[in-house]
Amino acid sequence: MSRRFDAIVIGAGQAGPSLAGRLTASGMKVALVERHWVGGTCVNTGCMPTKALVACARAAHVARHSADYGVLIDGEIGIDFQRVMSRAHTVTDNARGNIERWLGGMEGLTVVRGHARFESADTLRVGEEQLSAPRIFLNVGGRAAVPDMPGIHEIDYLTNTSILQLDRLPKHLAVVGGSYIGLEFAQMFRRFGAEVTVIERESRLISREDEDISLAIGEILQGEGIQLRTSANCIAFATHPDGVAVRVDCTQGAPEVVADRVLLAMGRRPNTDDLGLDRAGVKTDARGYIEVDDSLRTNVSGIWAMGDCNGRGAFTHTAYNDFEIIAANVLDGAQRRLSQRILGYALYVDPPLGRVGMTEKQARDSGRPLLVSKRPMTRVGRAVERGETAGFMKLIADAESKHILGAAILGVEGDEAIHGVLNLMNADQPIDTLRWAVPIHPTVSELWPTVGNDLKPTGA
Repeated sequence: MSRRFDAIVIGAGQAGPSLAGRLTASGMKVALVERHWVGGTCVNTGCMPTKALVACARAAHVARHSADYGVLIDGEIGIDFQRVMSRAHTVTDNARGNIERWLGGMEGLTVVRGHARFESADTLRVGEEQLSAPRIFLNVGGRAAVPDMPGIHEIDYLTNTSILQLDRLPKHLAVVGGSYIGLEFAQMFRRFGAEVTVIERESRLISREDEDISLAIGEILQGEGIQLRTSANCIAFATHPDGVAVRVDCTQGAPEVVADRVLLAMGRRPNTDDLGLDRAGVKTDARGYIEVDDSLRTNVSGIWAMGDCNGRGAFTHTAYNDFEIIAANVLDGAQRRLSQRILGYALYVDPPLGRVGMTEKQARDSGRPLLVSKRPMTRVGRAVERGETAGFMKLIADAESKHILGAAILGVEGDEAIHGVLNLMNADQPIDTLRWAVPIHPTVSELWPTVGNDLKPTGA
C-alpha cells in the first residue's frame, strides 16, 4: 500500500504535533508517524514525570524540616513509594491522553503507528505501508547513552526511563554520572529515604558550569547526605550478593561502591541509527546527530530535523523553538535562524539552578573586558524569609557594549527568576534597562537591578 501526503512528520515529541497542527491548518494533508508513545521524552520519561517526583521529594523534605517553621508533626515522615510513582505516572498518562485527543481531532492529519525508515529522500516505509511527501520533518528524539564499560552487560542497570518503573525504593542507589539528569534523581531518591552515591568521572559535578556553581551544588547535595565520588576514571561493574559493585578509581575514598540499584546517567544519544538516513542521503555527525543548517534544514532538500536528534539543543523548550523556526520559515515566509536563539535552561535540584547565555569561564575565554557581579542568597529577602539561603545570583556583562552576556541563579525560585535576564537579553537591552527596572517586592527577581548596579570590572 502506498500513500502520498503534502508533508510527513516523524515523531510525536514536543515539536512534531505542534508542527503537524500548523501544517494542517495551512491546508496540507499530513502524516504523523510515531512508533511508541506520543509526547516524546518530556511527557513520558523526562520533564513531566521527573518534576512530579521532584515535587514529591520536596514535600517530604519540607515535612521533615517542618519544626524549623514552628509546624509540629507527630511521628516519623514515611514514604509510600508506590503512591509516589503512581502520581508521576498519572501526570504522564493525563498529558499523553490530551495529546492523543488533540491529534485525533486534527483535520487533515493521519496518525500512522509504527517504525518509519527511509527508502529514498521523499519516501518512507512503515511496516507494509509506503508513505511519500515532498516535505519530511524529523522529530525522533533521543535516549539514554549506555557506554560500553567493563561489566556493564553483566548487571541489571537503570536508565532515566526504566527507573520510572520501579515499584520499590532502593536501599542504596548508585548514580553513575554527576550531571543534570543524575543529580536530579540523586536528590529526589535521597529525600525518599535511599542512601545515594553519585559517581562522576570529572573532577567536579556538572563540569560545563562554572566551578563556583559546581562546588555550591556539591555542598547542597552533601548536606543532605549524598556521597560524591568524583575523578572516577576507571568505572567498572560486577554482580554482588547485595546488588552491584561499582569500581571507582578515585583519588579519595574506598575503591568500590556497593549498591542494590545502579542508575546510568551518562548523557544521551539520538534516535537516528535505525531510520535509514543513508538511503535518503541525510548526513549525521560522528555522534549520530543529524546535521542541520541555521534554518534546521538537512543537507537534503525537503528534509528538516528538529528537537534532540539535531544536536542543537537538548531541551523541551529548544525543541519547541525548532518547531517555531521551521513553521515561520516554511509557512510564513520568515527567515528565522537558530543563531538568533539565546539559550536558557535549568537544573531541577532543590534549590534549582537557572542559567542563560555564557558562563563566566566562557566569557573570560572570549577575551573581552567584563563586568561581573555576584550576590549570595543570604542577602535575598525572599530566600531569608523562606529559610532557604543556599546559593547565589551572578551576572556577567560586556564592559564595552554594556550588554549582558550571561547570568546564573542557584537558589530558591532560580528557574523562574532567571527569565527576567533572559527576556532582557532577547530584547537586546543594555544593563541600564535592568538597573532602572522596578520589580515587585518581596521577590527573588527584585534583586536583579541590585546585582546589575554591583557590576564591577574584572580581567578577561
